[in-house]
Order: sequence, then C-alpha cells, then structure tokens
Amino acid sequence: MKAIIAEKPSVAREIAGLVGASDKKDGYLTGNGYLVTWAFGHLVGLGMPQDYGITGFEKASLPILPNPFLLTVRKVKIDKGYIADTGALKQLKVIEQIFNRCNSIIVATDAGREGELIFRYIYEYLKCNKPFERLWISSLTEKAIKQGFENLKSGSDFDGLYQSAQGRSRADWLVGINASQALSIAAGNGIYSLGRVQTPTLALICKRYLDNKNFSVKKYWQIQLSHNKELIDFKSISKIKWENQKLADDTLQSIERNGNIATITSVETKSVTEQPPLLFDLTGLQKEANKMLNLSADETLNIAQSLYEKKFITYPRTGSKYIPEDVWAEIPNLVRALQDRDSCKQAVTKVKWGRFNKRMVNDLRVTDHHGLLITEKIPSALSVKETAIYDMIAFRLLEAISGACTKEITDITLEALHYDFALKGCKILEPGWRSIKGYFSDEDTEPVQDLPELKKGDEIEIKEATILEKATKAPVLYTEAGLLSAMESAGKQIENAEERKALQNIGIGTPATRASIIETLFSRNYIQREKKFLVPTEKGLQVYELVKDKKIADVAMTAEWELALQKIEINEADAGAFQKEMETYVTTITNELLQTSIAQNNLPKLVCPKCKSQQLIIRDKIVKCPDEVCNWVQFRNVCGVQISIVDIESLITKGKTSLIKGMKSKSGKKFDAYIVLNKDYKTSFEFEKSKGYKK
Repeated sequence: MKAIIAEKPSVAREIAGLVGASDKKDGYLTGNGYLVTWAFGHLVGLGMPQDYGITGFEKASLPILPNPFLLTVRKVKIDKGYIADTGALKQLKVIEQIFNRCNSIIVATDAGREGELIFRYIYEYLKCNKPFERLWISSLTEKAIKQGFENLKSGSDFDGLYQSAQGRSRADWLVGINASQALSIAAGNGIYSLGRVQTPTLALICKRYLDNKNFSVKKYWQIQLSHNKELIDFKSISKIKWENQKLADDTLQSIERNGNIATITSVETKSVTEQPPLLFDLTGLQKEANKMLNLSADETLNIAQSLYEKKFITYPRTGSKYIPEDVWAEIPNLVRALQDRDSCKQAVTKVKWGRFNKRMVNDLRVTDHHGLLITEKIPSALSVKETAIYDMIAFRLLEAISGACTKEITDITLEALHYDFALKGCKILEPGWRSIKGYFSDEDTEPVQDLPELKKGDEIEIKEATILEKATKAPVLYTEAGLLSAMESAGKQIENAEERKALQNIGIGTPATRASIIETLFSRNYIQREKKFLVPTEKGLQVYELVKDKKIADVAMTAEWELALQKIEINEADAGAFQKEMETYVTTITNELLQTSIAQNNLPKLVCPKCKSQQLIIRDKIVKCPDEVCNWVQFRNVCGVQISIVDIESLITKGKTSLIKGMKSKSGKKFDAYIVLNKDYKTSFEFEKSKGYKK
C-alpha cells in the first residue's frame, strides 16, 4: 500500500479521484492500492515554553534556548493557557495509522517552504521512517497532477527546503518568545508582542507615519502659460518655483506687459521603449489588487488560493515572475482558452499570434514555482472579487506576451521674458502591450499632452498666464500596496552602501508570509486603517519608540536572514550555523529589552466610577477595576474602533467621550456616536442630536 498525504481535504479528494481511491473512510480515502489522507494545515508545531516546564514570564528563565526543540500537536487558546486541538489530535491518529499500514509515502502538501514543513513536522513527530517521494506540481488540474505522479521526486531532494523552513520556524520562535517576554517583563504592564519580521515591518509603518506627521509643508508658486497652435491647446509651466507669491505675481505682470509672447529655445525628442510587465508573483498581485480594488493582502491571498483549489490558476504563493522554457509551449493554448471568456475576448484580439514576447521565459529566475498563470480550465461563475482577481491574472498574461510599447517623448523649453518654461509631449508610435487594457500612461504619472509641430526659434502666443499655488508633499503614508513594496525591497532602504548592494534584491518576509505579518500587526492592535492608509495605534507607536534603535527593529538584519534561509534551501549554507547565530542574537536582544525602561507616566490615574475607591488598571484591550467584588470593566475596542486614552479619561471623569467616528454595526454599517456612562455605570451610545438617541 502507498500512502498519499495532502495539505487539506479538498486537495486530497482531487488526488484520490485520479488514483482511484474512491472508498470514503473517517479521515481518509482508500482504493486501488492507495490510502489518501490529509492534514489541516499545521497539525504539529514547535512546543510552547510550558512544554519545557517554563510557566509565566520570569526574567530568570530568559533567554529560552531549547535544545532540542520539542514538537507538539497544534494547540488552541483557552482562558488560562493552551490545550491540544481535539480535531488535530484525531486527524493525527488517522495519519499515524495510515503511515503504519503503508510501505511508502507520497507527499502532496503544497509545493513550497510551508507545505514541506507541514509534512516533515508530522513525519518527525510520529517518528516515522517509511521512505517518501515528493509530488511537486504548480497547478491542481488533472493534467498537472498526472504529470506530477509520472515525475515523482525523491524526498531527499527537498532536504534543503525543509532545513530552510525549519530554520525559519525556529528563528521566529526564538525571537518571538524571548523578545515578547523580555519587553513585557520590562514594561510590567500588559503583554507586548515582538517578532523577527513583525517588528521591522511595524518600524517601517511607524517611521513613515512620523515622517509624514512631522513634515513641514512649504508653499511655493509657479506660473502656468496656456497656448494654442494648429487648433491644439497645450500648457507650459515655469521651471522656477517662487517661495514668495508677490515675486511670482510681479513676474506674471512683466510677462503680460512684454507682449504675451514666448520663444522656443530647445526641442528634444527621444524614443522610449516600455517593455511589457512580467507575470505576477504573489506580492505583485497583492499590490495591484490593493491599488485597484482596495483589497488587503490577506484577502487577495485567500481569493487566489480559492481560484487555485478550483483549478483556475496555478500555485499562488510564488515569488517568481518568470516561467521555465518547458511551460512556454503551453502559453498559446492558455491564450486561446481566454477567447471563450467574455471579459477577455476583446483583449485577445489584440494579441499578435506568431510574435509572442518571450521576455518572461527564464529558467534561472524561476524559484520553487513559476509566475502566476491561468490554467486551460476557464471559469464560468465566480464571485465578484474572484472574477476581478482572475481577470487581473489573465490580462497580465496577455500583456506579458505582447510587444513593447514605443513612445516619442518631446521635451520643450521656451522662454518668456528671460524665464524658462517647460512642456512635455507624447506620441504613441507602437501601442504594444498597452493596447491590451488601453491605458497609455500609469495612474501615478501625469497624463502627457498632445503637441503641435514645434521647433527651436518659433514664437508662440501666450493665451493666458496663471499663478499656481503648490505645496511640498509629505512622505505619503503607507497603503498596503506601498507597505508590500517596502517589505519586498527592504534591502534598498539600508543606509550602509555595501550592505545595501549585497541585499538589494532581498526583502523581509516571503511572498507567502507577508500578508499574515500585516494581519498580525492588526490583531496585536499595533496598526489600524485610516481610509486606505495604514497608521500605527498608540500601542504601536509606544512599541516602536522602545525598539526603534534596537537590533530587533533592524531591517538589514532581517533581510540578511532571508538571504541566509535562501542559501540553506539550495544547500549553500549550514542550518546549524544559522541557528547558533540566531541564539547569539536572541541573547543580545533579550538583554537589551530587559534593560528597557518604559515610562508609565503617560497613563492617567483614574478612580473606578463604580466603587469610587480603586485605581483603574489601564491595558490596551480593557480598562478594569482591580476589586473582584466591584469588577467594573470597559473594553477599549468598541465596534471596531480603538478608544484612545484621552477618551477613556473623558468617559471616566466627564461621563462621555468625544464623538467616535467610523464604528461598525453588526450589519457592517458605519456610524459615529458618543460613548456615555449611565447611572448603572454601564456604557451606551449617544448619537448627535439630529440622529436621535439610542441605547
């Protein structure tokens, strides 16, 4: 008998159908010499401190450096600690029985770092020693699965991938457990969570927020001239930016007195070639979906995973934008298949058959998986969001195989009364890939104007001259797309030139983990959304102020670890040496954090409104009375909005907060209201007068 283990039940059912294992049992399927079972994601993980006999947060226990690391069944949180997940225990028992009955195992968990770890941790925990082979596929279509079974790979081929995944898992444990406990002990007030990738990501958000907030806006003025020639309207703008409005006004009047004529002093025309974009990797798809659809990185990943499991797209957790040579032969069939999809029909007609662009073909640039592609299975009924994500991937394929777009860009300088003015024109010579969607300039660039025939020495009339008041712009707050870009190119932000060069193509986190890192920052109440922007909360800023100069917030170091993990994966670095380095680092940051002093004087001293005798305990999630008899409590997250310390103080001392905006009802509707404390010391909403009053 052969055992097959997949990452989740839906994939196991697909595989079972193809190998003829149609007899359904509790937790597995059997038939035709196969036993097909599944995990539910991570059934086994690294043990918690209590598994090593360490309970509570004790300074004397730090740093905790397990030797050896223990594996335990997945745990779920209860009031006072963690217990083993009963569902995980049950399925693990099924897997153990199947492994005992089989002669060999076929590993069909997701073909990537996490999928490898899911299987290996189960294999190790069950002390299994049966031989295993790897099913390595990039899509769940019948064709791909059959090809995968015909080309099963030796399990040992993926030892480097496992060691890299295990190294990442242990490094996250070492940093997360020790740093979080050390800072929480130093604070003596609530639980603080720190992490290997989480904390540098928080630092990126906080630094950008503070740079934006502290930016000093300066006004300046420019003169804009309007012209018309050959029935074409166009505009030029002064190269000088005046910091004094009166000087700009005086200049404008002088130009008008001088006859409203401008002379062309230079005309430069150049041809610009814009290569088509490459295929999406996961981060690229998440950035585009956030920009165009305002979807979070996590939402996009979940939608892409759903499309993958429905066999409409290839494996989504990819870090590559390229395809290998052997996949290139399949591209014409994928394009033909899109002719049957209404939203893509028109775009397919613009593709030049026989002249496909091969820029995306590069065997050396394909990592575990190639760039995101559709499959030959074309969807007919999808949800609105699934449709939007699918079409993004489909259109990107059509753009990637199209020719370059060539433009003629003309830069013109003209002079009016000794002042230089500039204008830019653009003519599309060959639309190429830009014709697929019909957009000829990017959203974030100014639309370029059509120009008449102009040459040096021409005098053109100024139809109108106006003063434009402008202001310097603060660094823009991060959207999720902007943050993903910053995480992806973290190496470019390193100040040391040598380090920056060495790490220029290394990010923090991986395409598969960046969404969960951002979601962790939300769940820790370190960041929140303001419209489409990500901004730190009071707690997030407090943590940043404590750690910004410490090693744990160092983007360069985190990027170096990603590089080390990549080298372990391809057997160019030693996993043991990496772990030793992590242990040394963790010892340093633990000592750094234990010596941190946290000022508590920013928290007001408030007396319980109910018993009027005890001082309230203020935490980031609740405000409560320490007297168990009184037991007064107020949660700080109300209908999705974190209530600030200022509003908590106002509620206790004045019985009412300021107007809290953007709360969400159970039906998802947004509303604004005051929170008021009534005679029974319970809170209720009070709406603005025009909206009446509601409890």
